[in-house]
Amino acid sequence: MVGAERARWTDMSAGNSTRALPWDVIVPVLAVGMLGLTWGRKPGGVVLVIVGVFLAGAVPAAVHHAEVVAHRVGEPFGSLVLAIAVTVIEVGLIVTLMVSGGSETSTLARDTAFAAVMITCNGVVGLSLLVGSLRQGVATFNAQGTATALATVLTLTSLCLVLPTFTTSEPGPEFATDQLAFAAVASLALYGLFVFVQTIRHREDFLVDELPEHTDRPTGSTTWRSLGLLLVALVAVVGLAKVESPAIEDAVDALGAPQSAVGVVIALLVLMPETIAAVRNARRGHVQTSLNLALGSAMASIGLTIPSIAVATIWLDGPLLLGLGSTQLVLLAVTAAVGALTILPGRATVQDAGLHLALALAFLFLAANP
Repeated sequence: MVGAERARWTDMSAGNSTRALPWDVIVPVLAVGMLGLTWGRKPGGVVLVIVGVFLAGAVPAAVHHAEVVAHRVGEPFGSLVLAIAVTVIEVGLIVTLMVSGGSETSTLARDTAFAAVMITCNGVVGLSLLVGSLRQGVATFNAQGTATALATVLTLTSLCLVLPTFTTSEPGPEFATDQLAFAAVASLALYGLFVFVQTIRHREDFLVDELPEHTDRPTGSTTWRSLGLLLVALVAVVGLAKVESPAIEDAVDALGAPQSAVGVVIALLVLMPETIAAVRNARRGHVQTSLNLALGSAMASIGLTIPSIAVATIWLDGPLLLGLGSTQLVLLAVTAAVGALTILPGRATVQDAGLHLALALAFLFLAANP
């Protein structure tokens, strides 16, 4: 952790934090205030620009507070904090949009969840490996734990998003009720098992021994304060993204892009805090932490989002289309192959990073121009 952060935590523990409110307190609070003023309304262009400014400010605030909490609890617990917090609020955003959008949003859960998988497994992983390899020559990480995380992501994605394309109980890419219930229970069980393995049974597989432990951890009061402000900042990020969603939909229509591109944009906005946190960790040489963040976010996006949406369908009207199309299936298959070849050696170069980034860009391009 940089010296400025260490000094700031020391000042806060000594009571000096009461002298002035720092930016990471002011910005989340003001962003939530802006959310309260604009929620449920259709603001004009000037207001949308202001909303965008607060949205952009809430993202680095969320990253800062997530890093404070992570520094206190240590890895891999710190990576779970941001992933689970973002995903829980992401579920609320998806459900809100599905309630207000009706049948037009029947594929929103699928599009957002798959976009999260592709963005994290290719975009965030690629950026982390690029930054790490440029810094160290070769980016190193624990292959055993990272491979377990990738395998869990791919299994969850297959259970929830691939199988509905091929089942025959319903006419479209849709699960029958009992099939959806099975996928939801299996997803929760696999995610819970992974958390147990990552944090208790095989915690060492998700750490890199040669990284030095920091001794100047933030105090308990500072940690609880940052945890609360992290939740406030994430509510602001996701809520303001919802406020911006009509403008996003209009922009998608103006560009002639398919409706599925809305889910991609939502995933990009929601994953901004995790992306920035992963890149910053890679820049410090903590590539394993970056990969924990990326794959943990992808896992939570499937393992928590799909079961939650499955429960929400009890009250939602219209079908829940989860099955992926042919282009998406090809991208997923290539991602699985490239990801396995990248992770198994436990080391990666700029070439490996370039492969993942190319897949991420291909996904984004084809989402807008299928």
